[in-house]
Order: sequence, then C-alpha cells, then structure tokens
Amino acid sequence: MSGLLFYDWNILPFYILVLIISLTLHEFAHAYSAYKFGDPTAEQMGRVTLNPMVHLDLFGTILLLIAGFGWAKPVPVNRGNFKNPRLMGIVVSAAGPVSNLILAFISVFFICLINYSGSLTHMTHGSQEAIQIFLGLLLRTNLMLFIFNLIPIPPLDGYRILQDILPFRASLSLQKFEQYAALAFLLIVFLPPLRKVTLDPLFGLGVHIVELFNIPMRWIFGFGV
Repeated sequence: MSGLLFYDWNILPFYILVLIISLTLHEFAHAYSAYKFGDPTAEQMGRVTLNPMVHLDLFGTILLLIAGFGWAKPVPVNRGNFKNPRLMGIVVSAAGPVSNLILAFISVFFICLINYSGSLTHMTHGSQEAIQIFLGLLLRTNLMLFIFNLIPIPPLDGYRILQDILPFRASLSLQKFEQYAALAFLLIVFLPPLRKVTLDPLFGLGVHIVELFNIPMRWIFGFGV
C-alpha cells in the first residue's frame, strides 16, 4: 500500500513490473481455481491466463501507483457451479492472496540463494542494485497485497471469505452493511490518520511473516533475510 509519493522515481520501472506480476498472478489464481472447481465463467471470458493485459485495470493500476490503493479487474465467479459453493468459494477467494504470499516466499528464497551463492559479486554494480531492488519490492509488495486483501471489508477477498464462513442468515444480514463498510474502507485508505491506526499496524504483520519464512531459510542456507 505504498504509492509513488513514497518511492524514488528511479525505481518506478521496477515498481511497475512488480505490480504487473503480482496483480496478474493474483487474478489468475482466482480464475484458475474457479475453473478447476467447476466454474467455467472466468475461462469463457479469457481470464485463465497469465497475460497482464487481460487482468489489469488501467485506472486501478494508475491509482495504485499514485496513491497506493488500486485494483485489477475482478474475476467473475459463479459459485452456483461449484459442488460445494461455500467451501469452494472460500478456496477461490483465498487463492489470490495466497498467490501473493507464495510470491513473497519466492522472493525471500531468491534473496537468500543469491547471498549464499555470492553470484551478485560477479555482476556490475548496476546489475546488483537492480536485482536487489526488484526482489525487495517483490517481497514487500506481495506481503502488503496478501495482508490487505484479507481484510474483511468489501470489495476485498477477505469479505468474500467471511461471507462464505458465516451462517447463511448472518451472511445476508452482513450485506445490509456493505455500503457503509465500503465507505469506511475508502476513509481508511485515503485518510492518513485512520491509515496510521488501522492499515499500518496490519502491514506490520509482514515482519512476522518474514520471520516464518526465515525458519526454512535458516535450515537451508544457515541465515534469513
């Protein structure tokens, strides 16, 4: 949840590349899992693909770059096509954030692998810096996307998961408050004082997630990030 105001313009190309990769994989994960569980809706609309042009929303991506808040094109899902709509709905909704968590883990692995092998020492300073910036942004961005998308506020994945977890009557009651929750979501995102006491502490959980990643890294390489 960081925009251009928080980044050096020199790393803008890396940030754009990271966003394209992260958002594309996130939406692909939704589409692919829905297709595998019996819903052909996304597949029929050409969304079961890793082509970024199919998934990215121009305005949402620009806003994400500028303000730190944005979106890709939502993947259409018809839960009525699932054998177990609630369970499969949870899995499909969680697939996007989980894909970001996997990307974050991959980033940590390659950071440790590169440091362990010393392969960067044979590269130019510019190449070393480019790889370090890219992997660092890939890690940070995907941790934030994972945490952010699991917040149970519409239109985020966490809200869809909550809807499928709650009993049917409670889920229907929850829908009455969607418009107010959406307003609260916008206020939290765009008002710095509210972000400071809500989103910022949540993103602080990324440190603990990295520590969990470091457990297998220390076993493999003898150190973490």
